[in-house]
Amino acid sequence: MPNPFYQIYEGAALLAGAEPYFLNTTAENGFVPDYDAVPAEVWRRCQLLYLCSPGNPTGRVQSAATLQRLLELSDRYNFIIAADECYSEIYPDETSPPVGLLQVAAALGRSDYKNCVVFHSLSKRSNVPGLRSGFVAGDAQVMEQFLLYRTYHGGAMPLPTQYASVTAWSDEAHVVRNRARYREKFAAVAGILSSVTEVTLPDAAFYLWLKTPAEDTTFAREFFAHHNVTVLPGSYLSRAVAGINPGAGYVRLALVASLAESIDAAQRLRDFFSQRY
Repeated sequence: MPNPFYQIYEGAALLAGAEPYFLNTTAENGFVPDYDAVPAEVWRRCQLLYLCSPGNPTGRVQSAATLQRLLELSDRYNFIIAADECYSEIYPDETSPPVGLLQVAAALGRSDYKNCVVFHSLSKRSNVPGLRSGFVAGDAQVMEQFLLYRTYHGGAMPLPTQYASVTAWSDEAHVVRNRARYREKFAAVAGILSSVTEVTLPDAAFYLWLKTPAEDTTFAREFFAHHNVTVLPGSYLSRAVAGINPGAGYVRLALVASLAESIDAAQRLRDFFSQRY
């Protein structure tokens, strides 16, 4: 699984009795896991690969060539690819949406989507995280087993939530407007922060992965104490592997508030940089 990562990946693996194997994503590898560096013996033991693209927290999108490479590895070593694509509909260029795992599989003529499972959510595309509504799709044989698992371990979705979900999935206009709002927020926030620190815009998603001039936990704590704004320390999202914690020295900023609030938070962060660093 990628490192840093959405913490449910690790928790689910541990609950299933699996051994997590972390792939550091750093500035040096473009925040994309180096799959070629994984030893063959690890691939032989692999049963499931977690893939997050667009990535949380970096916003990096993995290329079609990378996804094709993973499909080849899946064929060779017979593991399932579980692709978290929950940020796939938040991207800056309307003409260039992020490529998805099933899209690449279909382009390769893999109409059975063998060993492929993708997860999507209304939380991000429609700004309804409290709805807890999404879908999973992919290999029919895997889906059959997933449905049995979901029957015993999942919670039934209330009818009002189902109706609201149908409405949200059936409408694309609000998603286009949502992307436009994020473009506006990213432009405004990056313009404010670029005067005090390096800002790299993500390929997609709604996060800024910002390098800190001090320990990330200290930075986040002091920023909150002096300016009442919460950012997430990157080390909270990652594990130390080979003596490296790839999230250390970063904080994650989520531009999910209104434009005015995002600008206000960015101005406070700019002032914090200027006053303390």
